Amino acid sequence: MNITRYTDYSLRILIYLAVHGEGLCTISEIAESYGISKNHLMKIVQELNAKGYIQAVRGKNGGLRLNLDPAEINIGKLVRETEDESRMVECFGSNNQCVITPACQLKAILGQALESFFITLEQYTLEDLVGGGQRPVLAELLDIRDAAQNK
Repeated sequence: MNITRYTDYSLRILIYLAVHGEGLCTISEIAESYGISKNHLMKIVQELNAKGYIQAVRGKNGGLRLNLDPAEINIGKLVRETEDESRMVECFGSNNQCVITPACQLKAILGQALESFFITLEQYTLEDLVGGGQRPVLAELLDIRDAAQNK
């Protein structure tokens, strides 16, 4: 199962904000830390804000921060939400034109595998991704200064 770039970037944004702590940071800071385009992140940030994962503060001194404790952000739930159009094969989509669909068992088998994937991810939270001594290492890798003070 491949996750989309959208989901990947959603997770990266949340990891960055969890490591950064309570202070505000900008989309530009996140984009620079990961070496990705700011434009790629803008739509994702809007959706994460709309869904309540992050808080976007507008204005001159605005920025982004987590809206929930990292232990409250379920990875499986987030991936389900961002991968809502998951189509591993054509028959998962609304424009299915595969001629063997009426007799094929592939959709059911792959659907079961996909559900197992999500169930596994639902066992983890954002805290699992950044906890256990990983915050300082991630802060260094992402060049987040004073992350420990922002906790």
